[in-house]
Amino acid sequence: MRVAIFGTGYVGLVTGTCLAEVGHDVVCVDIDQAKVQGLERGIIPIYEPGLEPMVKANHAAGRLAFTTDAAQAITHGQVIFIAVGTPPDEDGSADLQYVLAVARTIGRHLAHPAVVVNKSTVPVGTADKVRAAIAEELAARGADIAFDVVSNPEFLKEGDAVADCMRPDRIVIGAASPDAVAVLRRLYAPFNRNRDRVVEMDVRSAELTKYAANAMLATKISFMNEIANIAERVGADIEHVRQGIGSDPRIGWHFIYPGAGYGGSCFPKDVQALARIATQHGHQPQLLDAVEAVNTVQKGHLFELIQRHYDRGEDEGVRGKTFAVWGLAFKPNTDDMREAPSRRLLAQLWEGGASVRVYDPEAMQEARRIFGERDDLVFCASAYEALEGADALVVVTEWKQFRSPDFSRLRKALGDAVVFDGRNIYEPQEIEAAGLAYYGIGRGRSVNG
Repeated sequence: MRVAIFGTGYVGLVTGTCLAEVGHDVVCVDIDQAKVQGLERGIIPIYEPGLEPMVKANHAAGRLAFTTDAAQAITHGQVIFIAVGTPPDEDGSADLQYVLAVARTIGRHLAHPAVVVNKSTVPVGTADKVRAAIAEELAARGADIAFDVVSNPEFLKEGDAVADCMRPDRIVIGAASPDAVAVLRRLYAPFNRNRDRVVEMDVRSAELTKYAANAMLATKISFMNEIANIAERVGADIEHVRQGIGSDPRIGWHFIYPGAGYGGSCFPKDVQALARIATQHGHQPQLLDAVEAVNTVQKGHLFELIQRHYDRGEDEGVRGKTFAVWGLAFKPNTDDMREAPSRRLLAQLWEGGASVRVYDPEAMQEARRIFGERDDLVFCASAYEALEGADALVVVTEWKQFRSPDFSRLRKALGDAVVFDGRNIYEPQEIEAAGLAYYGIGRGRSVNG
């Protein structure tokens, strides 16, 4: 099938590439000419495992093209995806200006029947607004062209987006037209062969499903962080608690890891947007408000642990100290630092008069873009280089390469011999045995404290 996709971010680029991989003829549209030219040369604007070789192979095979020419793409597409950003507005609601701009563009250039697919995460009722915007532009042209608007939310995890797209758990299709559903079923047939993954529903239910899914996952994270904070105060070990509750099949093991707080482009934005939707319809979303409040506080907890250590005795806190920071991205296997806990931590350390030496396997370029050059920030080429001249180590992102360090080497390198583990990837006893003090999330101070 001929497919046009507006937007070459995580959702648009991954979706377009995977559709091309199974044989569809895909054109991706973006207003950023430099990005389009880069994609044509094989330069991928995001880090996503497995994406780069797939983009290059499908582009070379002629199944995946990139353009800034919206009219050309609309003429090409039997199915037209809207996969542009919906950033949070000042009140937390999703900003639909880019989605509706694409809808108006479609209306101005549509010349044949098509199915328009909302792939962006959008508030309930957006399909109606998209339909109205397209219809208004068609009417202005005096054109009578049939089209359908479908909600087909994405469920892609950054770091696993290609695998999620190629082997989806479910394919949610919200539509009023059986013909539109049939078109989407045909489009997704290559991903739907061994069992039926399609979940059909009305448009508004599909729009709400994506928000509900992300809000549920965010709720599990905030709940575990709340329990971790209780564990810390009562002298319990949250890792033991996690194993105790995770073994209950009604709860399960996923998303019950305490840590430094959730970030990224989805959970913070979607929880806020869903809460705003509820408020706009006269419902006070108490649980969603609590989820967001817990996460906001949790992002400051690593610094609280650091303060707890350095406020002991006659030390003047973190002023003049140097911290090695391992991990800047909000999660492993991505270079995304949007709403990342590392950003709050670095700001707090700098405000306290400390310096930082940072390393992340993929997010260094993004960190340079965000922070620029400053005297109290050193970008390092490796995790061990970050330890040079550092007083303490803070682990913020649980990259696999950080999981088994040489603890004796850490002890020799760190002036104050202390590790702050923001993801609970180390066993306190092992660190203590190497002569290091340990602080984890919901694990309290090490027994040597």
